[in-house]
Amino acid sequence: MSSMTPLLKPDVTLSLTLSPCSPSPHDQTLKPEERGIRLIQLLLKCAKHASSGNLHRADACLLEISVLSSILGDCMQRLAARFASALAIRLVKRWPGIHKALNQAQQPKVDLDRAKLLFTRTFPYLSFAYAIIAKTLLHAMANERVIHIVDLGSGDSKLWVALLRGFANSPHGPPHLKITCVNGSKAILEKLGQRLVKEAESVGVPFQFNSINASLRELTKDMFKAGSGEALAFVSILNLHVLLSEDDQVAAHFGVNKSDGIKDCKQIGDFLAMIRSMSPTLLFVVEQEADLNLNRLVDRFVEGLNYYSAVFDSIDATLASNLASDERLILEEMFGREIENIVACEGLERIERHERYARWVVRLAQAGFKPVRFWHNSGEDAKQIMDAFGKNGYKTVIERTGLMICWRERPLYALTAWTC
Repeated sequence: MSSMTPLLKPDVTLSLTLSPCSPSPHDQTLKPEERGIRLIQLLLKCAKHASSGNLHRADACLLEISVLSSILGDCMQRLAARFASALAIRLVKRWPGIHKALNQAQQPKVDLDRAKLLFTRTFPYLSFAYAIIAKTLLHAMANERVIHIVDLGSGDSKLWVALLRGFANSPHGPPHLKITCVNGSKAILEKLGQRLVKEAESVGVPFQFNSINASLRELTKDMFKAGSGEALAFVSILNLHVLLSEDDQVAAHFGVNKSDGIKDCKQIGDFLAMIRSMSPTLLFVVEQEADLNLNRLVDRFVEGLNYYSAVFDSIDATLASNLASDERLILEEMFGREIENIVACEGLERIERHERYARWVVRLAQAGFKPVRFWHNSGEDAKQIMDAFGKNGYKTVIERTGLMICWRERPLYALTAWTC
């Protein structure tokens, strides 16, 4: 895989030597770059104290971070505020009664469905993946007459509308298309079904919509109702990593230390085996390009700072004309929830276990899948999609078995396609 330069400089990332964590008048006069370095150092030191259980020193660091950070500040200030909040929640969890009482008193801060919609519309990451998936399906299934596609949790009509319109213009006439959507929200399933049925009628595609109101963990083979003679495909958009959650202490005690550093995980292994047993023509996987399935808090904290600093930087550049917009707050609250889960949670509760592209390649190959190369003009299509977003630092990198979607040389999302 191509090597990419992390956003945080190594000398900053590894520096944990600081003066005592107490706010000083000097903190208010720091220049933005100096303040950013100071925040990184404080966050890393606080994570170290939180990991070792030194609550007083962690508290002192959080006090200074609170002086320097703000959810309405510059990129580093906003990022620091999110990571500091996650560390504070981790510390409060040592007192379950206090944590539960605080949790019950808080109202939901953001509509996650609206946040995901904003993310898809404002940034090219998922729009790019949707376009490539649709074009690959149209190309691979051009001669099929009955096609069944399973959406493993996205619930986003934008993923499927382009596909319906593409099949409507098939030179052999539109095939019978069946889409099965898996989602834990009945409201999302109902809204998606209505939207797609209406679209299919308008373009003249024979269509059937099936819904499965369940989580990925609850799925069984029978739920998909795959018929014989169907050309079957599965699409997972930022979902498979939740199946990597496990009791890390038990896994560490009984697990096998593999030389490739990839954790054995029965849950994801069983799920991929179930999918493969259905012999799909294609399996698409989109995942965050980050190494956050790590046991040690400090390790995943450093990786998380690098990853989300690039995400927040892309938000800054894209919404530069409206720095304090409601849209920005909604988006960053969504990412803040991911950060909270990565930092404040352990064991089965920690579901944001992102892994890099190279590890997914190994996992899928071990499950018996084979990589599918994208068609010959995928690079030109990628360029056109990125140009539509005005470039602004976005780019794609074509790997041997997948595509990377990057922000200023930092890969943030990876798309791969697989077959049996």
